Amino acid sequence: MDTDQYLEMFIEESKEHLQSCNEHLLELEKNPQDLGIVNEIFRSAHTLKGMSATMGYEDIADLTHMMENVLDAIRNSRIRVTTEILDVVFQAVDYLEEMVIDIASGGTGKKDVRELVESLNAIETGKNAIISAVAETAVTSVLAEENGTVEPLLYDGYEMTVITQSAEQGFNAFEITVQLRDDCLLKAARVFMVFEILEKSGEIVKSEPKVEQLENEEFDDMFTVALITKEDASILKTKVMKVSEIETVTVMPITIHNQSKENEVEAAQNTGTVTTILDEAEAKKDPTEQKDKKNTGAHSGNKTIRVNIDRLDILMNLFEELVIDRGRLQSIATDIQNPELTETVERITRISGDLQTIILNMRMIPIETVFNRFPKMVRQLARDLDKKIALEIIGAETELDRTVIDEIGDPLVHLIRNALDHGIESPAERIAKGKPEEGTVTLRAYHSGNHVFIELEDDGAGVNRQRVLAKAIKSGIVSEEMAETMTDRQVAELILASGFSTAEKISDVSGRGVGLDVVKNTIESLGGYITIESKEGQGSLFQVQLPLTLSIISVMLVELESEVFAIPLTSIIETAIIKTSEIMSAHNQKVIDFRGNIIPLVNLSEIFEMPGTADVSDGHQSVVIVRKGDKLAGLVVDSFIGQQEIVLKSLGNYLQSVFAISGATILGNGQVALIIDCNALIK
Repeated sequence: MDTDQYLEMFIEESKEHLQSCNEHLLELEKNPQDLGIVNEIFRSAHTLKGMSATMGYEDIADLTHMMENVLDAIRNSRIRVTTEILDVVFQAVDYLEEMVIDIASGGTGKKDVRELVESLNAIETGKNAIISAVAETAVTSVLAEENGTVEPLLYDGYEMTVITQSAEQGFNAFEITVQLRDDCLLKAARVFMVFEILEKSGEIVKSEPKVEQLENEEFDDMFTVALITKEDASILKTKVMKVSEIETVTVMPITIHNQSKENEVEAAQNTGTVTTILDEAEAKKDPTEQKDKKNTGAHSGNKTIRVNIDRLDILMNLFEELVIDRGRLQSIATDIQNPELTETVERITRISGDLQTIILNMRMIPIETVFNRFPKMVRQLARDLDKKIALEIIGAETELDRTVIDEIGDPLVHLIRNALDHGIESPAERIAKGKPEEGTVTLRAYHSGNHVFIELEDDGAGVNRQRVLAKAIKSGIVSEEMAETMTDRQVAELILASGFSTAEKISDVSGRGVGLDVVKNTIESLGGYITIESKEGQGSLFQVQLPLTLSIISVMLVELESEVFAIPLTSIIETAIIKTSEIMSAHNQKVIDFRGNIIPLVNLSEIFEMPGTADVSDGHQSVVIVRKGDKLAGLVVDSFIGQQEIVLKSLGNYLQSVFAISGATILGNGQVALIIDCNALIK
């Protein structure tokens, strides 16, 4: 089967199922008696197994099957949930994630899992005999077909358990028989497309012929699939019929009878057990809900589609070009002063503004895609450190542009590891301090204006002022005189300095001596900043501020000599015209008094080595007050041009090291303007 076109879909859906397994395993550890959670994990694992087998990744399918066996034993109360058993299942999920990532990077998805398989087998000891005994009373389903009778599907004990338990939870159980056209050329491809549709609608329990035979086109023109779903038969039939080269689709409820021919009479009496359960479940539903379902029909399905992120990137690039041309049109309309042209340009500006909002929203991704990896990580690190730690996540639905999402994961991992290793004390230490033995780490995200704030708070030991200052003085980061005047917040933020670490010994958990300056640099490269508040003995709060998007930004255009530069509005406090007489000197640095604060002046003409200097012939200078965290500076420019939305373009690989320039943009008149990196100018 040609799987290239389906590979990306397989990878994305596999990641979703594995993430679901992780989340539910964490829930199961807290509620080991809740078999509903086990069923959820089982469904994800079973779907992943089917997808992997269909795509030809047998190693993934085999490992998932072994994991299923353990889950089935738990579900049927043959083994009891323990932390040690969950450790092995978590490891299986980790291996599966590694195999999927390997496939995503062009690999084969193969991995030596023999030791892990032995562990899973050891957990599941004695299960095979039980399954064999159950299989003796296996049941079948009979599906009527328009052109005759389809060969009944045979279900083993496990498959029947899935069907009956799903029915008890209000799911429908159907057998779907698909007849391909006689002239169908790509039978395996059509089968895959049908499987893809059905897996999105529910869980495939069984197929006849088997997946391997379907994949190798070892069948005539007909195949049958058993499906557990919430959807109606008519909706399923409509969806499957949309696949090309399909002759007929028949959807029938699964009915049960005993396999033994000697008991056919009894079977006739018992036929429809599952159907009856389904009908009862349906009858219990709200009548209004059923009425709505009838009225909406196929439109009641999910109104979302999966779009390749590369396509969104292309769309964004095209729109960026449109923004540049929009600016050009505005410039021309201003010069010509034609009323009709001006009106048209204003309309284009409004429409493109709405289009920009839609495109940016399409690129927004919930930050839970980053946060969802942390619960399992905290569980494992807490065990490694022999600590008791609870992770609380708030605001995971907060959305960020994918360009920011892609970069923020690693810094957050480092902050969490630091909090667990250096922040949260051991249970014995916490009890001695009168604290609960279980420490709490809270990760929250929220919007504020055009920014997203991510906060990591712990109730641990906080920053030890004396220890940090001693290390900072020893490293030459601050002098003893400076140390005496520093506030607690300033001391706490010393741990962000380059190479700073108070670790007594190198630890795999907190980063092997790598300081938090890496986190700080990454965040600042994204146009954000990080602050720290800490109370010794009570805990610490790390706050990260990030822009919503990095692609289209609002800037203040300023002029230096004949060149135009752009300063991001997110960094600007205000603009001002100051008298040259107000400029003072301190430590060989020009400064001004800005609302009671002494802030340094930075002459951009000198920074960029431009031939002239700011025009001070009238005794005044134009200054842009900018900030980085709680630090301010005044950028001296020749003149202000105005505010504008611009498209941020990279300078490319050859110009990455240009000081204080973060990118460039093309203005409406075709001129290139460099974008100033205010973070680099404020020390």
